[in-house]
Amino acid sequence: MEVKEIPINNRRWILYTDGASSREGSGSRLILTSPEGDEGTYALRFDFRTSNNEAEYEPLLVGLHLAKQTGAEAVTTLMDSRLATNQVNGIFETRDKRMEKYVKIVQQLTKSFKEFTIKQIPRSKNRRADALSKLASTCFDHLSKKVLVEVLKERSIKERRVSTLTTTGPTWMTSLVKYLQQSVLPDSHDEARKIRIKAPSFVLINEELYRKGFTTPWLRCVDEAKGIEALQEAHAGQVGAHEGTCALTGKVLRMGIYWPTAYQDAAELTKTCWECQVFSPV
Repeated sequence: MEVKEIPINNRRWILYTDGASSREGSGSRLILTSPEGDEGTYALRFDFRTSNNEAEYEPLLVGLHLAKQTGAEAVTTLMDSRLATNQVNGIFETRDKRMEKYVKIVQQLTKSFKEFTIKQIPRSKNRRADALSKLASTCFDHLSKKVLVEVLKERSIKERRVSTLTTTGPTWMTSLVKYLQQSVLPDSHDEARKIRIKAPSFVLINEELYRKGFTTPWLRCVDEAKGIEALQEAHAGQVGAHEGTCALTGKVLRMGIYWPTAYQDAAELTKTCWECQVFSPV
């Protein structure tokens, strides 16, 4: 039986973006849809002043970075900004230096894909992204419980020094990665059996370990240290609400990350949180 290769057009990712700038603040929203129909919804809040045009480019850059990390080969971007669409397509000139930087970074990112198109759509067809971008720029506190929220401290066109988080010694992912990459199992019979059972639930994409999901998006695996750091930020950070163990665990998993002791670590964190212990109901 001959196996036909699926055309790249059938593996196309769809990216919806929109931005909003107001007196109360600036925000934007992006929706990244996989070829299988799984949606990732992200709300961005800016800690810096932006123009309406800049608020359109920021979610575009974040969305392209996300598509690149997922290993997408073909991406179609749909946005209602006529200026940004035509600037990226080379139809309009970029006379502003900031806009020129945005366009250059977008064009660099698009080279990571085999196919990329960007189209302008009427605002009436982009209502979902438009509505949440306005919410992200105003009533941000209510938004954080329903969608994945990220606060951008500075513009994406600024050069950033990225420090890679590394851990000393093996983590819970080490044996799984060795097995998926090289089919190497631990010497212990019991540990080897556990790895064989767990392995079908995981996959390596661009040297990153992901936990598969049947009804949910795949989760990027992290070590315990990075997971606890995410728990602390979600629990008492800028968007933290001092939730209980179950709510906190669900919130972190919706951020798109996974590690096996997430629930136990969340329980330990809530027990040692001073505010939770003082103000919790008797």
